[in-house]
Amino acid sequence: MSDHSAPTPEAIRAARAAAPNERDRDFAERFGISEAQLLAAHLGHGVQAIDAHPDRLIPAVEHLGTVMALTRNAHCVIEIDGPYHDYHSGEHAAMVLAPEIDLRIFPKHWVYGFAVEKPTDQGVLRSLQVFDAAGDAIHKIYLRQASHSEAWDGLVAALALPGEAGLITAPRQPVEGPKTNPDKAEILRKEWAKLTDTHQFLRLASKLKMNRLGAYHLAGEPFARALTPQAANTMLETLQAQGTEIMLFVGNRGCIEIYSGPIGTLRPMGPWQNVLDPGFNLHLRQDRIAELWAVDKPTSRGKAVSVEAFDAEGELIFQIFGIGKEGRDSRPAWQAIVDSLPSLSRAGAL
Repeated sequence: MSDHSAPTPEAIRAARAAAPNERDRDFAERFGISEAQLLAAHLGHGVQAIDAHPDRLIPAVEHLGTVMALTRNAHCVIEIDGPYHDYHSGEHAAMVLAPEIDLRIFPKHWVYGFAVEKPTDQGVLRSLQVFDAAGDAIHKIYLRQASHSEAWDGLVAALALPGEAGLITAPRQPVEGPKTNPDKAEILRKEWAKLTDTHQFLRLASKLKMNRLGAYHLAGEPFARALTPQAANTMLETLQAQGTEIMLFVGNRGCIEIYSGPIGTLRPMGPWQNVLDPGFNLHLRQDRIAELWAVDKPTSRGKAVSVEAFDAEGELIFQIFGIGKEGRDSRPAWQAIVDSLPSLSRAGAL
């Protein structure tokens, strides 16, 4: 948004006050601003700018005890309760490896940070919110009733920055659609069959001038099988019925949040399918799934089988794998579920 088209902080606050029950993301989109601009307009009105770098933020959050970690993209939201600890710094990639809070962090996208205090009928809702250069949400941390709320004021004071009420964010980076290279099809399949670790896959695709979704399109079966988009809900219902444990990855450019365990309660509401379990919630816009793929990658520890959803632009919505940890191996049951999901006819929309 340019300086000339940006509404004033006063105009943003007035419009927000007139729509108090609308979600921040929905209001910002309707009003033509980013979520970060919405919060920046409220600096001094329950909002404080803070250092967003994970090397500063995450160790500070550890003092809050149990909180709720939220990561989202345009079509899926994951929320997990637990404490942050076992943080591993990294210039290009960092990690939180706590039993409940399991994150992969890409620090260059942690650009704007805010500490937010919002009055509600249940009391003041406190959160720490991080945004990328375009002002899109990367990661949010909400205090729970069990949190060490006495540590809040000291944390905010230690991380406080001046901030700018009239924040001007960068243009949003476009989504890269399926990128393929038909001349390298046989090399892709040959090298894919030699993989020993799932992390090698993206390096292989990049070397061959492709991306994830483009490689799936080109490789075809038995490496990647296109599923009907509706199979995503069938998969969730089967996981719930069987109690099969999974690893669920939901993320964006700056953060990936991972849940490991079973799915208990499913509650559809309109186009949303919701997992509403103690300490774990998932909110998925089923109607935004344009492509669904069952993917088989060989590793030194056996096959890594995933189901991966993409939107109409080619953006990754979620990935699900079977848990392969010793003593908690759900991979055979997960393989059977994936095998049962219906394929999309090659004469279909792809």
